[in-house]
Amino acid sequence: MAWNEPGNNEKDPWKNKGGKNQGPPDLDDLLKDIGNKFGGIFGGNKSGGGSGKSFSSIGIMVVLVIAILAYAFAGFFTIKEAEKGIVLRFGQYAGTVEPGLRWKWTFAERIIPVDMQTTRNLPSSGFMLTKDENVVRVEMEIQYRVVDARNYIFSVTNADESLSESLDSALRYVVGHANMDDILTSGREAVRQAVWKELEKIIEPYNLGLIIVDVNFKDARPPEEVKDAFDDAISAQEDEVRFLREAEAYARGIEPRARGRVKRLEQEALAYKAQILLDAEGDVARFNKLLPEYQAAPEVTRQRMYLTSMEKVYSNTSKVMVDVDGGNNMIYLPLDKIMQQQSGGQRTIQQSAPTTINQSSNSNNTAPTLSGRNDRFNNGRD
Repeated sequence: MAWNEPGNNEKDPWKNKGGKNQGPPDLDDLLKDIGNKFGGIFGGNKSGGGSGKSFSSIGIMVVLVIAILAYAFAGFFTIKEAEKGIVLRFGQYAGTVEPGLRWKWTFAERIIPVDMQTTRNLPSSGFMLTKDENVVRVEMEIQYRVVDARNYIFSVTNADESLSESLDSALRYVVGHANMDDILTSGREAVRQAVWKELEKIIEPYNLGLIIVDVNFKDARPPEEVKDAFDDAISAQEDEVRFLREAEAYARGIEPRARGRVKRLEQEALAYKAQILLDAEGDVARFNKLLPEYQAAPEVTRQRMYLTSMEKVYSNTSKVMVDVDGGNNMIYLPLDKIMQQQSGGQRTIQQSAPTTINQSSNSNNTAPTLSGRNDRFNNGRD
């Protein structure tokens, strides 16, 4: 049933009895009613003149509680695992906090996080004058890391910028005391080490809280106007080094083979020496055995030795020469040529040899004998 229908006792939700006044409720009455309710909750008097004062105190308490909670929650902060936090209390250093969830006094303290584990890169390059009054462009890069957060923040205005200026100074100092050929070719490692050492010496008094992890020599080249000539010079130096390496490799390959040949010749000489000595000892032993026989029968022994020697000589040749006793003709039998003939074979050899001998025998009417002949082969003793 609606509030203004008949039978509703003419009461409206705004407590306007009789329904004569259709306007909004009085704001003072509404606030007083809310104050009375809160006063009843906190033990206050719901009626009387102290209701306004009770409402004001409650409001202040609520505001204070909300402000305290907001202040407390606003003080929480987190430091990452790779960082450390520098605490400033009213602008003055108050300590260092480790990674994790922390709390600070808001508006009184300030936290500056510092990355302690990341390795940072810092490049440097430019045209520089060398010791031999040449101009080269050098590019170098360093890698560094923060080791002391307090010194990194408070020792200088900007530690990274100070390190960059120190790198430029160290690089120009080292390049200015080195020759251009060393910078462009074989002396790059020496220049890198010298720059590292000089840089650490420069930043040490400033206590930057940094450590140099590595120094990389990226590039070094002459000005573009003379680049072609320097490229040719560098190429010639590289060829020189390559030829030296090839010569050393060739020498290392030749020397072992030469030593092997020397060793082999030594072994062959020793073997030949041993062979000659053994042959000589064998000849001596054989002579010692023949000497008693020769002394007993000199002629027979001489003749036997002659025949044995001639047998050895003629056994190694394929040519036969027959000298007839008392005649001037000498028969030559080319057995090697005869054996090479394929048409006659063994039959040709058997027919040719007797025919020739018979012709010689018919002409002289004597048979060749070895005993009692007067030719140059007869005096075997000579």
